[in-house]
Amino acid sequence: MDLKGKVAIVTGSATGIGAAAAILLAERGANVVINYTKSEKEARETAAAATKAGAEVRVIKANVAKDADCHALARAALDAWGRIDILVNNAGTTKFVAHPDLDALSAEDFQAIYAVNVVGPFQMIRACAAALRAHGDGAVVNVSSIAGVRGIGSSVAYAASKGALNTMTLSLARALAPAIRVNAVCPGYVATGWFRNRLGDEGFKRLTDTQAQIAPLKRAADGEEIAKTISFFAGPESRHITGETLLTDGGLHLNVAVDARPA
Repeated sequence: MDLKGKVAIVTGSATGIGAAAAILLAERGANVVINYTKSEKEARETAAAATKAGAEVRVIKANVAKDADCHALARAALDAWGRIDILVNNAGTTKFVAHPDLDALSAEDFQAIYAVNVVGPFQMIRACAAALRAHGDGAVVNVSSIAGVRGIGSSVAYAASKGALNTMTLSLARALAPAIRVNAVCPGYVATGWFRNRLGDEGFKRLTDTQAQIAPLKRAADGEEIAKTISFFAGPESRHITGETLLTDGGLHLNVAVDARPA
């Protein structure tokens, strides 16, 4: 229980990677703020799993694109436990558009995606910065994507937003050191319920099998796999690391010709 007494906020933690990260941090001893925008039922289920692991939990509805909501998330942690040690910026959004179809993306699409994927993490870091700095060992983990490194994924807007998040990770790692470490996790395809709900069981299995075959390691990650990397950056194991963007993609980035499917 090496995170006992620590407090973590995980945005977008009702399902998928965020839920897995919140539960794993709880298992390591941290108390957790679980955040959702629409999926209250799933957020309550994640909270129950985190509570079963021994954590104290708060469940907060908030949209990270809104600065006031970001401050509300920070206040929830401070009101409950008086501190914030870990911030996992996992909330994200996209629009599925083939990259050559330039007419299918509007300025409003870009703005909506950037509001959650880039401005949201910035606002969360700003809202939590004083508390993260207070104990001299704050950790921010931005959940990015291989899309931001290879220019692939669900749309040009999504890839661009994750590239911006990677750049912001570098900028803020420099600006907030030495009291706060800022790192990013860049998954490839992750087999989560989000894809299952979108594609159905058969389509989900087909996509997951295809993605596993594309990757040099011949496997596809699930949310729990990515949560382990998030937990590494959140915990004492990475105390000497900041400004890192770690690809957790089964080696997909090693391919010369990458299949530009969702990442």
